[in-house]
Amino acid sequence: MGAIRDFFFPTVKPTSVTDVDAALRPFTVQETLLNNVGAGMTATRGQAMSIPAIQRAQQIICATIGSLPLEQYVKATGAHTDAPRVIHQPDPSTTGAIVYSYTASDLFFYGAAFWQCTDAYAEDGRVRAAQYIPYSRISPQLDASGTKIIGYYIDNVPAPLSGIGSIIPFYALSDGLLFKAGRTIRAALALEEAAERFAKEPIPTMVLKSTGTNLPAERISNLMNSWKAARQSRATAFLNADVDISTIGYDPKNLQLNEARQYIALELSRACGLPAHFISAEVTSMTYSNTLQERRALVDFSLRPILTAIEQTLSQSGKFIPNGYDIRFDLDDFLRGSALERAQVYEILNRIGAMSVEQIQEEEDLIR
Repeated sequence: MGAIRDFFFPTVKPTSVTDVDAALRPFTVQETLLNNVGAGMTATRGQAMSIPAIQRAQQIICATIGSLPLEQYVKATGAHTDAPRVIHQPDPSTTGAIVYSYTASDLFFYGAAFWQCTDAYAEDGRVRAAQYIPYSRISPQLDASGTKIIGYYIDNVPAPLSGIGSIIPFYALSDGLLFKAGRTIRAALALEEAAERFAKEPIPTMVLKSTGTNLPAERISNLMNSWKAARQSRATAFLNADVDISTIGYDPKNLQLNEARQYIALELSRACGLPAHFISAEVTSMTYSNTLQERRALVDFSLRPILTAIEQTLSQSGKFIPNGYDIRFDLDDFLRGSALERAQVYEILNRIGAMSVEQIQEEEDLIR
């Protein structure tokens, strides 16, 4: 059908002029990417953060990423070199941990995050300082066909394509949580609201029925108020012969409210890409040995997509660092084994000549 429409109503492609300074910024977007910087959210961040399971998942993933150090390496040799200050502390007015934690949070929820260049080197235009910009303040500027991002608006004002004031986008490797798990988030909200109702009114809905004549509205209101006030002071109730009581609805046990909330927590852990026991969605027996394995699994399946998005954006040629270098998160301390495990590894590496005693001492912070 689309081919027939295109045949009779061909699209006239506008003539475009390539801006060399902005050549790295415009790119063709897929449907997922366009949704993440435009429309398509099926839940809000406020709704998501009101759910304890998501709040815990966000804290584990984003706070962990914010606490990880970043290192610079030479691409050709893999040698470690000192990274510029913008890598460790992008915004001079706050800590790097705050900036990276908020950046990871936007990637987690929206699938996109944004910085704004606040200072640049005069000789090559590399970013010298940048500030985090909340996702809600950014909107994309598309070309005539609506398939390519050619710039960004910040607070509905066009941002420069390069240099100071330009927008630096970070894109996740998949949809943000709010775009892919909206139905599950809304179901969790409904269950939380149900739990709140039962916490305030721990018994099923009661109906007072007159067995005699119809009562006027004023007497009904007085009867209801008296009943409510009496229930706040004592559990035992007395009814006259002309008033009867019955209940409607179900109690939390019959509704299996606890089971439903546990199931939704498990589904949300899957949507967040986080092992269920990290947010107590399932009960497991953890020991020191499998805790280390779980940390490695956390990195591989939960943190890695966001880590990669940040690393590759920071490693773009000429954007933050000179050509020929890479930026990577240092996971050594996070994945650090026990003292016995480290000693065994060092012993093997020293025996085969891969590490000297001085290097081992430096790795263990034994050199003062």
